[in-house]
Amino acid sequence: MDGIREPVGRPLQAVLRRAVLDHGRRERRRVHPPLLHVGWPGAREELFAAEPGDVLDHALRTDVAASLLRAARRHPPVSGAVPMLWLTRSAPLEVGDADLAWLAAAWSATAEAGLGLTFVVVNRHGWLDPRTGVHREWKRLRQR
Repeated sequence: MDGIREPVGRPLQAVLRRAVLDHGRRERRRVHPPLLHVGWPGAREELFAAEPGDVLDHALRTDVAASLLRAARRHPPVSGAVPMLWLTRSAPLEVGDADLAWLAAAWSATAEAGLGLTFVVVNRHGWLDPRTGVHREWKRLRQR
């Protein structure tokens, strides 16, 4: 599995910064369940929120990711644009079990679709690629 490597290109940096900004603006609760996003931060995205008590195994997570990918690919912001997947959550930017479970599902779904995978974990302060450890964090992130 590849992943985001240093140096991170300016266009990708801008997109990932946008994902962090959007998450901070939308989610006001200190603690909230993880949400899977598929699409393009700042443009179109599909969203999955698991209900408390839902039991999600690898096959079900993969089906969810594949379904969101299909929906996102129907209306790309630019012809041929490949959607990315990001998991928003409230915990610190350290790799956790849920991150790895969604990463495995995202990898399976994108491989099945013949797409490359960009997957990051996002909280209110930054983003992290759980495959490579590349991350960015801000103390006070403001819209430019």
